Amino acid sequence: MMNKLLITGASGFLGWHLCQVAQTQWQVYGISNSKKNDIKNINIIQLNLTDFKALKSLFKDIKPDALIHAAAQSQPNFCQQYPEISYQINVGVSLEIANLCAELNIPCVFTSTDLVFNGLNAPYSETDPVCPISYYGEQKVLAEQGMLERYPQTIICRMPLMFGSVPDHATSFIQPFIETLKQGKELSLFIDEFRTPVSGNSAAKGLLLALETTQGILHLGGRERLSRYEFGKIMAEVLNLPSHLIKSCSQGDIKMSAPRPPDVSLDSSKAFNLGYQPLLVREALQRIEKQNNKR
Repeated sequence: MMNKLLITGASGFLGWHLCQVAQTQWQVYGISNSKKNDIKNINIIQLNLTDFKALKSLFKDIKPDALIHAAAQSQPNFCQQYPEISYQINVGVSLEIANLCAELNIPCVFTSTDLVFNGLNAPYSETDPVCPISYYGEQKVLAEQGMLERYPQTIICRMPLMFGSVPDHATSFIQPFIETLKQGKELSLFIDEFRTPVSGNSAAKGLLLALETTQGILHLGGRERLSRYEFGKIMAEVLNLPSHLIKSCSQGDIKMSAPRPPDVSLDSSKAFNLGYQPLLVREALQRIEKQNNKR
């Protein structure tokens, strides 16, 4: 009999990838809020995580052996405009989940973000002080600290920019890029914002590795530091899209609600030493292209 893994945010981009990867080793239960999606071999439960009473009774019913908390309001601009709504899910729910995991004394992984840093001293390791510049980053810091206070065994995994193939109901940052280029429109991408991107599949494998091997804070970035513009050029080449339509721009050229740090590249050598092996961006995109061609 396989152990039970509970995944929050199962219908989101990362949650969906987690469900795909985890089901070979775990009996997976996925919590989805508004979207009731059937994922093959996964028990999907529709639940609003802010309903703590319902959440508590779900824990009682399922008695999970481990949990990965991937649900979040992860759009920085939305969090900047609606801090109270996003606080509820990004902080309030996370603290309640830490309490419930503490009661059961089970492994608990929390997906945080590279945006807990201000982008001025990259690359960032796990011991570097946090210094967020947006509400989203602030909320993730409050969740990290609050969860560790309530349940010191919590594993905090800071995630980078993620991309990959997606089900119909979710998206990663590359889907709008691909659509724009397919329509023959120009795509402007930042040359002065650097991240360490990773595929959803690699990220999911990293989270499951963290669940089995570590405690405390772990960075799950990719192996390459790339600007969005550099990423776009590789993507266009691999997916055979018109790369001449990709134009360079600066963060300052585009008005956004949430301030953006210039370079939040993660130093993930701790995870690499544990056996985390994210694919290089080109390799990951080639795999995605191969899968798309099979469909």
